[in-house]
Amino acid sequence: MKIAVLGAGAWGTALAINLLKNSNSRHEITLWTNDPGHCAELIQERTNRQFLPGFSLPESLKLTSDFNVAVKADLALIVVPTAGLRETLRAIVSCGKAIPIIWGGKGFEAESAKLPHQIVLEEYEGVAPYGVLSGPSFAQEVAQGLPAALTLASRDEEFSKNTAAQIHSSRLRVYSSNDTIGVETGGAIKNVITIAAGISDGMGLGHNARAALITRGLAEISRLGIKLGGRMETFMGLTGAGDLMLTCTGDLSRNRQVGLMLAAGKSLSDILQELGHVAEGVYTARAVLKLSQDLDIDMPITQAVCSILNDEVPPKKALEALLSREQKIENILF
Repeated sequence: MKIAVLGAGAWGTALAINLLKNSNSRHEITLWTNDPGHCAELIQERTNRQFLPGFSLPESLKLTSDFNVAVKADLALIVVPTAGLRETLRAIVSCGKAIPIIWGGKGFEAESAKLPHQIVLEEYEGVAPYGVLSGPSFAQEVAQGLPAALTLASRDEEFSKNTAAQIHSSRLRVYSSNDTIGVETGGAIKNVITIAAGISDGMGLGHNARAALITRGLAEISRLGIKLGGRMETFMGLTGAGDLMLTCTGDLSRNRQVGLMLAAGKSLSDILQELGHVAEGVYTARAVLKLSQDLDIDMPITQAVCSILNDEVPPKKALEALLSREQKIENILF
């Protein structure tokens, strides 16, 4: 199978490396970057020094900044940030291509508060089959070939099953699902909860507080996700609880790093400049909060994160407001 990986950030590069190394050479992989200078650097150095340093690019990996060349494929894996998904879909259509697509971005479109599948419905419906790939997966570990498990979800169950089987390997297990909304919601909102967990750890509040944040964060994810049409079992699986636990506890998480640095007193602008990568939770938080308010869903952790990110409320003050909420009966849906 010819696979185009559209987006040469850390995740796109890791997937390209993994698919080549663990597929027994049954795939032809092309990695596309929109920056000709970046592409020249990748070709010359055979490593992605900017986004995934320390990993060699296989000699069989094709590299290009020519979009028309990249999309001469049987399948496109779109791994650009959610903000760039709509533009990428339009570029595929303008090329006259009708290739199946999978997207791997996690978040809401900032301007519209739409999930990726809603963007795809507007820009790609009727063109070719499509689905979302998500789950607990740090790019560095996937590139290294350490075991990981993901979920590929699509309304077209035959497409999700067949495509999952094509990219599945012993080191990258890929499960199929038809709950696109649940998979996307879990992957998007967990980034917001992870910022909160990073703030908690950065303030030295301990493992108990982190566990409480993760658990109540999962409740927030489930409440909003079910209201949007997702299923509870999805939120208990890889793309819900699994992804949330990984990013809240693993220091490779960019969103966790944002929280840690906010707790240390750094400004958001300085943090984003220091990271040099997209931390989707920063851009997703406002959209999640607006959506929850529109749907009348209580999401206090998300609200606290937004107050810190957007209103410059000190983390300590936001935490105090969160802890002073009235006592309630525990229920994940209320």
